[in-house]
Amino acid sequence: MRALIQRVNEAAVTVEGETIASIGRGLLVFLGISSHDTGDDIEYLSKKIAGLRIFSDEEGKMNLNVTEVQGSILLVSQFTLFASTKKGNRPSFIDAAPPEIAVPLYEQAIVQLEQTAQVPLKTGKFGADMKVALQNDGPVTLWLDSRNRY
Repeated sequence: MRALIQRVNEAAVTVEGETIASIGRGLLVFLGISSHDTGDDIEYLSKKIAGLRIFSDEEGKMNLNVTEVQGSILLVSQFTLFASTKKGNRPSFIDAAPPEIAVPLYEQAIVQLEQTAQVPLKTGKFGADMKVALQNDGPVTLWLDSRNRY
């Protein structure tokens, strides 16, 4: 499971011209799910995302997590995080989980992340053609992969 995390001042998801989710200060999390992912990957990433100390404290040091700054999380599914570009110029998505595997794991990730972070959590729409707008703060962008935790 992979997560691309951006610290944002604001972010929103639009589907078919309608804004379906928006947040102010917080984290925009793009989540990619592979066929090999399990609940263990969800638990690991949820704890890691919730605990990331990437918000500034009163001294301007990145020392606070999303809960401590009373931020929000916008979670967006993104199978392209599992793109392979090793051969040719057209990405292969063979490592991305098919919907019958990805949807239940994505739904589990929503619940787990909301419980772990204990902040408002909004989501995109799985499988939709989404337009994501954001104002990255910093910019701060981090990459997590549950397979690279040891």
